[in-house]
Amino acid sequence: MESYKTIHFTEDDSIGLITLNRPEKLNAFNAKMMAEMLDIFDLIDSKDSIKAVIITGEGRAFCAGADLSAGADTFNSEFDTSAEFSKDFRRDSGGILTLRMYNCLKPIVIACNGDAVGIGASLQLAADIRVASTASRFGFVFAKRGIVPDACSSWFLPRIVGISKALELCFSGEIFSAEDALKFGMVNYLFEPDELLNASKEIAKKLFSNTAPVSVALTRHMIWDMSSATSPEDAHIIDSKAIDSRGASKDAAEGVMSFLEKREAEYKNKISTDMPSFFPWRKSKFNKNN
Repeated sequence: MESYKTIHFTEDDSIGLITLNRPEKLNAFNAKMMAEMLDIFDLIDSKDSIKAVIITGEGRAFCAGADLSAGADTFNSEFDTSAEFSKDFRRDSGGILTLRMYNCLKPIVIACNGDAVGIGASLQLAADIRVASTASRFGFVFAKRGIVPDACSSWFLPRIVGISKALELCFSGEIFSAEDALKFGMVNYLFEPDELLNASKEIAKKLFSNTAPVSVALTRHMIWDMSSATSPEDAHIIDSKAIDSRGASKDAAEGVMSFLEKREAEYKNKISTDMPSFFPWRKSKFNKNN
């Protein structure tokens, strides 16, 4: 595995653990971290042994936002990404990352261990479940830095907390507590700092224990994609194709028989080889699976 400079990665008990690893900079986000995160998500999707992903931070912060060490030119130079991402326009680095997370085939859990502002808050929105330490604080501080929300948060945040609350948080740039984040619905669970990681692992295990990986991958994309469908008829089309495909699979037979025989299921279908031919149904130049 490639040696990473800004993140640390381990795989244990079917969980891929990504740790943002610039503690001396409060895990501030830079172009190198974006590139390494993209690389690790490619690895995660390619390995059937990994069933879920947890993202956390090293030290006392989750991510303090963009690395501002470039001073006045921070947002005009630090995120000047390569030609691969700049054919039509200079793309936002945070959005490149959250789109890759959106296209991930495994459930993503955030274990927010401390302060998370700017991209540190907005990158969390592309996860499926957000768990936070009671010591965490959050802030969508973009307007206070003379810029606008990044990382596709103008799409994610209103879906999670509602339009009015999303506007309030982004207009004001206020720093808010983990308790408020739970109240707004941005965070799903709160734990004391010393319980956070173990609790997050237990939550992650619940997502894949005794469930079929291909079904979980399809469900992840069905729920996210259909959240913005124009009609339930769009969902009916995808549901029907997925049920038809899965219903004919070895996994479906195993799921029924394991239930009838009162035993744990042993699902054989793999994400790497057994995704149905109609996936991905969403055509996008940002989706590597197309």
